[in-house]
Amino acid sequence: MDAADEHGLTHQRADGAVHMVDVSAKPTTRREATAQAVLTTRPDVVARIADGDLPKGEAIAVARIAGIMGAKQTSNLVPLCHPLPISAVTVEITPRATDVLIEATVVTTGPTGVEMEALTAVSVAALTLYDMIKAVDRAAVIGEIAVVAKDGGRSGSWRRP
Repeated sequence: MDAADEHGLTHQRADGAVHMVDVSAKPTTRREATAQAVLTTRPDVVARIADGDLPKGEAIAVARIAGIMGAKQTSNLVPLCHPLPISAVTVEITPRATDVLIEATVVTTGPTGVEMEALTAVSVAALTLYDMIKAVDRAAVIGEIAVVAKDGGRSGSWRRP
């Protein structure tokens, strides 16, 4: 297993070059992470998302599938992420008054966590929602992308305060 440098970082070698951390000595445990993103738009657009009444069609189902696909592609998109056997991905999309909450939970049994997979899932789902609504609101904003909870591994459970 890679030793941490003086700053506690393990993705850098002694010469400063980045590398993928060796996780082979870490125990295989159940790990879960939940992330969120928020797409802010106008109330009439939120209503159209909820009703499935957009020029490109039913956005929620398309964004849900895109988020699942994104989670499964994380190691291809983020250079130092390990490919992991994902056991489950759930993507929930909730229209609210002036925004849409996107939440994804990813589960694996492996040697490292799935926070990046959850973040990728909500990011890709949010990008897909934006793509689906841009004909009716180009000013929509994607934000508040964050890990909100994680369980498993050496550090145990954590929840965003």
